[in-house]
Amino acid sequence: MNTSCSGAHNDYPDKYVCPVNGQAYASVNRRTVLHQANAPWARHIPEQGYYYCTDPDCDVVYNGEDGSVLMHDELRTQVGQKSRNPEQPVCYCFDIRAADTAAENGSTARQFVIDHTRDASCDCEIRNPSGRCCRKDFPGQ
Repeated sequence: MNTSCSGAHNDYPDKYVCPVNGQAYASVNRRTVLHQANAPWARHIPEQGYYYCTDPDCDVVYNGEDGSVLMHDELRTQVGQKSRNPEQPVCYCFDIRAADTAAENGSTARQFVIDHTRDASCDCEIRNPSGRCCRKDFPGQ
């Protein structure tokens, strides 16, 4: 069963503090971190709680309970929530960019995502750095 938009995670604390900006952020599955990291085979990504920092002014994207961090330049993809670029990704599963959502307030693109997440055609847990569905990331949501 596809759980990519369910937000299901391991049994770690729901929130944890970013060691750089001191704010608490939501957990993300280790599976997400493994799929987002550059050369995951060449680094140690232990089984533990990981947390996704959404602050666009903080270079940390993931932090682990052990104090480890992954910065945006250590990932394979641009993190849309940390960018102000109009070409920033909004939906990673279907390659929808912020500029794509400008027409009709993104309603066509957003409806496409809704329809395809409903039938489990997405893979948000590994494609989206947040490990969650992108629907809340659409402008005006």
